[in-house]
Amino acid sequence: MRVAATIVVFCVLMLLMLGLVMLYSSSMSQAGSYFLLRQLCWCGVGLALGGWLAWVDYLRWRRWVWVLYGLAVALLILVLVPGIGLKINGARRWLGLGDLRVQPSELAKPVLILMLAWFGDQRARCLATLRGVWKPGLCVAVVVGLVFLEPDVGTAVLLASLAGALLLVGGVPLRWMIPAGLCGAALVGWFVWQDPVRARRLLAWWDLEQTKLESGFQPYQAMLALGSGGWTGLGLGNGRQKLGFVPEHHTDFIFAIIGEELGLVGTLAVVTFFALLAAAGFWIAVRAREPFGMLVATGVTVWIGLQAAINMAVVTSLLPNKGLPLPFISYGGSSLLAALCGVGLLLSVARRAHPWPMRRRLRRRNPFLAEEEALAAAS
Repeated sequence: MRVAATIVVFCVLMLLMLGLVMLYSSSMSQAGSYFLLRQLCWCGVGLALGGWLAWVDYLRWRRWVWVLYGLAVALLILVLVPGIGLKINGARRWLGLGDLRVQPSELAKPVLILMLAWFGDQRARCLATLRGVWKPGLCVAVVVGLVFLEPDVGTAVLLASLAGALLLVGGVPLRWMIPAGLCGAALVGWFVWQDPVRARRLLAWWDLEQTKLESGFQPYQAMLALGSGGWTGLGLGNGRQKLGFVPEHHTDFIFAIIGEELGLVGTLAVVTFFALLAAAGFWIAVRAREPFGMLVATGVTVWIGLQAAINMAVVTSLLPNKGLPLPFISYGGSSLLAALCGVGLLLSVARRAHPWPMRRRLRRRNPFLAEEEALAAAS
């Protein structure tokens, strides 16, 4: 298990260092070191909190699940209150005090994972019945609904997908999840079609060439950045698309700047780090000692891996724009803090997981080891 934990730590540190370097490179011509210094502060707080979560036994959070869930719901409600929640670009997603801004929907991600892990651990048998699944379903609907009302469709879809994956792993039959997923997809589709801004995004994704000067300007410029990088890129700091051509180039579309300045080598390195992180996370989940730890590790792995995959798919125009940051790399204090807390929970599960399975199997089959253990117990 040390190997899996080492892979997780190594991949996270590499992504953090790459993110800080690319954040400064993408914003130095417009904001100097402003974003870098703020991200460094959030990174320090996140590493400290993640290290503390890795040291604390994750089983202790079972008794605090509903307190954390209530706090997350309260913050999501406060965001929607005029005069308290900050309205930026037509959406209320932040709570702020001066220059400090917090996005409660990001902090709700690890809380939702802990809540569903609690249901899977305490009421695993009930999740296989329709009578027992409505309670976790209602808790998920409250969080997803509040995020949807901000509106933040991308995060709401991510939370719903994460919850669906955990409920399936926890024992909810697939025949119940499919109708719920279809109903949710129909609701999101109807909302997007009724919203002019999001409808234009969808049409721009469908026909990028025809809308490259209008609603498809951002994804089209991102594709130009990726294409101009070639194999090895234009060189660190030499990118041109960050000079006002790619909006949000230091947040949601920073992957395009990586492709332009570091080329295909840099983008493949990012994909490799996330793939290794996901593989190690699932290995930790398989070796967890009880259902709660298994579901926590699975939830954190699915969350980070799915969010990274969606972000990179949006930048490469495989999916329409959803406004999700790239974990550990994009600028954003709340996103970085929540992701590092998730990694801390994952490492806490790894510290208390079962040892290497082949070693345990050999110890059971080796008669000499069994004889030595019997003699030691008798003495």
